[in-house]
Amino acid sequence: MRSMQLLAPRAPLAAASGPDPEPGPGQVLVEVAACGVCRTDLHVVDGDLPEPRRPVIPGHEVVGRVIRGGPGAGRFRPGDRVGIPWLGWTCGACAFCRSGRENLCDAARFTGYQIDGGYADRAVADERYAFPLPIAYGDAEAAPLLCAGLIGYRAWAPVREVRRIGLYGFGAAAHIVAQLARHAGQEVFAFTRAGDAEAQAFARELGAAWAGASEEAPPRPLDAAVIFAPVGSLVPTALSRIAKGGTVVCAGIHMSDVPAFPYALLWGERTVRSVANLTRRDGEEFLALAPRVPVRTSVRTYPLAEANRALADLREGRLRGAAVLLP
Repeated sequence: MRSMQLLAPRAPLAAASGPDPEPGPGQVLVEVAACGVCRTDLHVVDGDLPEPRRPVIPGHEVVGRVIRGGPGAGRFRPGDRVGIPWLGWTCGACAFCRSGRENLCDAARFTGYQIDGGYADRAVADERYAFPLPIAYGDAEAAPLLCAGLIGYRAWAPVREVRRIGLYGFGAAAHIVAQLARHAGQEVFAFTRAGDAEAQAFARELGAAWAGASEEAPPRPLDAAVIFAPVGSLVPTALSRIAKGGTVVCAGIHMSDVPAFPYALLWGERTVRSVANLTRRDGEEFLALAPRVPVRTSVRTYPLAEANRALADLREGRLRGAAVLLP
């Protein structure tokens, strides 16, 4: 097995090779065909998230084909194409798991964080947490659906009925959510880094009614905003752009500190909420919806050995859509 591993926080990933991993009970061994590069990977590599397993193979937007199953595994057959997402295991017994909120399980384990992920040509996954993938997508195009799509869908779901929605940070997740929102008849307003004319043009190509810098005011008040950029100062900014009764959804796993802001921004029954991880039900719903929209993913591919370059391009905002590694 070839892989790119994180050995220490804030260090470049290191190339490694070794024997193929063995699938345990209920697990499948997967030949990786593609793995998306997600901002959460960047947070793991840059040391923003606490205590990743080390060494660990990042990557949780994994597309591949089953090689074989471990003892008791029978959900997939050899050759089946599967997707391996961020949520890799939950206890199944706590109050969160028993109430359909497995995304909040305190014992949960996550792919590319506590479980080796897809920056490799082989990966092992619990078959219960893998998804069959729509045939409408090629391997590279399917990869961003597994986190940018799934987390984007979970962040959008609470505000899918509003008329005007703002998207802060127009990257991999937002370019998918913009398509979901337009399909639902929503008016989309895209907010990018100042001066990022390319991202603003991309948003307009995907149907945004307006695109501008995050500091700018949209031409009309929003009913909701989803923040994908890990920038805490955008919370009061977004609150100032939504109408009474509106909602600001914080969609990232990590965000810089939210600064103090006047109560007047929150008053008027405005709501700030976060979105954490995903559930398997999110995956089933979104992966059924995506080909009906149809969602089209924009990807830039890199060889596995260039994972550090892909992460740097994401860190510096040089991507249009999503980066995908191809072993």
